[in-house]
Amino acid sequence: MGRIRRGSVVGIVATALPLVAAAVVAAGLFPGAGERLVTLFLINVIAVIGIGVYSGNSGIISFGNVGFMAIGAYASGLLTINPIVQKTALPHLPEWLMGWGMPFLPALLVALVVVALVAVAIGIPVARLGGSSASICTLGFLVIVHVVLIASSDFTRGSQTFFGIPRAVNLWVALPFAILAVATARIYRDSAAGMKLRASREDEIASLAVGVNVRLHRFFAWVLGAILSGAAGVLFAHFIGAFSPKDFYFNMTFMLLAMLILGGITTVSGAVVGAAVIMVIVELLRKLEGGVDLGFLHLPTVFGLTDIGIGLAILLVMYRLQDGLLGVREIDEQVPFLKRLAAGGAKPVAKQASDAVVTEGGALRVENVGKRFSGLVALHDANFDIRPGLVTGLIGPNGAGKSTLINSVSGVVPPSTGRVTIDGTHVGSLPVYRVAVAGLARTFQNIRLFNNLTVLENVTVAASAVAKDRDPVDLAREALAEVGLGDVADQLAGTLSYGAQRRLEIARALALKPRYLLLDEPAAGMNPAETQELMTVLDRIRTKHRLGLLVVEHDLKLIMRLCDVVVVLNKGQQIAMGTPAEIQANPAVIEAYIGRRRSAAPPPQPAIDARQPDLDPQPADKPA
Repeated sequence: MGRIRRGSVVGIVATALPLVAAAVVAAGLFPGAGERLVTLFLINVIAVIGIGVYSGNSGIISFGNVGFMAIGAYASGLLTINPIVQKTALPHLPEWLMGWGMPFLPALLVALVVVALVAVAIGIPVARLGGSSASICTLGFLVIVHVVLIASSDFTRGSQTFFGIPRAVNLWVALPFAILAVATARIYRDSAAGMKLRASREDEIASLAVGVNVRLHRFFAWVLGAILSGAAGVLFAHFIGAFSPKDFYFNMTFMLLAMLILGGITTVSGAVVGAAVIMVIVELLRKLEGGVDLGFLHLPTVFGLTDIGIGLAILLVMYRLQDGLLGVREIDEQVPFLKRLAAGGAKPVAKQASDAVVTEGGALRVENVGKRFSGLVALHDANFDIRPGLVTGLIGPNGAGKSTLINSVSGVVPPSTGRVTIDGTHVGSLPVYRVAVAGLARTFQNIRLFNNLTVLENVTVAASAVAKDRDPVDLAREALAEVGLGDVADQLAGTLSYGAQRRLEIARALALKPRYLLLDEPAAGMNPAETQELMTVLDRIRTKHRLGLLVVEHDLKLIMRLCDVVVVLNKGQQIAMGTPAEIQANPAVIEAYIGRRRSAAPPPQPAIDARQPDLDPQPADKPA
């Protein structure tokens, strides 16, 4: 995961200190019942963090992690159960499982290996899914584990209580495991892998466009979260000493998810806070569940009061705080003192010459590209090159096929005919996330940022896809400086102004060190001042990096001023290609923009003029 950053260390300490404090207070002031309660709290923290590693970073709610807790509990139980008790409780157990009587720690390690193997097998299909489909798949896994445990009575005693497990876990055993879980989850969250997965949570299409292998990172997070959940299951088993399949089913799933959502699903510190709040609510309501007689007030017995209370707590918090009690940022990223402490080791990055590869030869070639959608011809025989150091403009009325073409060029939509090559490499042979690494970066017509990541993290995600001998954070800061956003690096991307968000997209694309850059309506929605600022940025990029630019734009003034070559599409056909002056005088282009009848009348000046940027009769923000 790379070296641990100073901010991660500060965050781990800030999150773990309350756990240590709770343990010390419980042992010193409330021995016995207090210690047991805090021990259970620590185990719950590990379990919640296990779910959060996958769900918090991917944005996909997992119902299956309690299944891994069950697997860990039963595997460890089979390995540690007293051989004498085993003969009575499990008389039909296969001989190869009988009489192990292992100590706690070796059994824990073996159980985690079993959990990891199951997680790998289940993670292969789960990683291919997203959203509700993946959530339903994890729910199916939980149900399968539950049914298998009940059906395998020779190994698990079926629905009866599995007993005889040595109680090897107390407060001081659970505490180091909880701290280790916090550290593991936080280091992963702040690592390049965790940042990439969080980027895919915000916008999967944009993350693919900056080189993120979404499936791989979902798979890794699934396995890591499963191992943490399995450890929580082992600790739980050796804490209570007896359990049954119903202890690892919907009730526990509901409680753990409530802890995660209440505290803030995207943060490690939120998992700790959520676990603490829910446990306090449960303990208070459990005392009231059997009824209370205060003399002047009598409360009857209310079965399920704890579940009702948890549900109401979630509703109340979500009503006011959609992202949970801690929101989308870790506690050390919100508290001023901790922020200063975390930033203490940060060094400013001096501006330096870009190490982008200047490619004079080669080209991005669009060769006879066409695309059909269920019989509808959206694009037919597009042919042009994008060469390093030159700016190619792509224009056309709405519905001309521009969006289809740029999606084919960037690998998002494979063409039906023809091909796109980057310096001779066929784009169609590459996964979408590899296109960015091959040398093509892009922005989007509708801004696609990772809104709940900082400005710096947005660009670092892209930089980490191509960084080799340099720190991707340094590369990201350089890209931000180029577009004038260095001073807002620590702000959340979603809080920037519209023009700044457009420039952030360009910075993110530049961080990929591309040879070709595709800009999809970069000036859409900008006011004149923002458009002029964008022109200055693009001119600087063109001169400094010698990139091949493809600019799709409705603003004809910008196109005519910026571009060396202009390609014109109309009704899915490429109708013209040439210099801006040639395009302005082309009869086919004039007819496409203003119609045959009007183009027949001799105009007092050329129909398409750099001084007339608004001849497109369609609104600029309508997708092509």
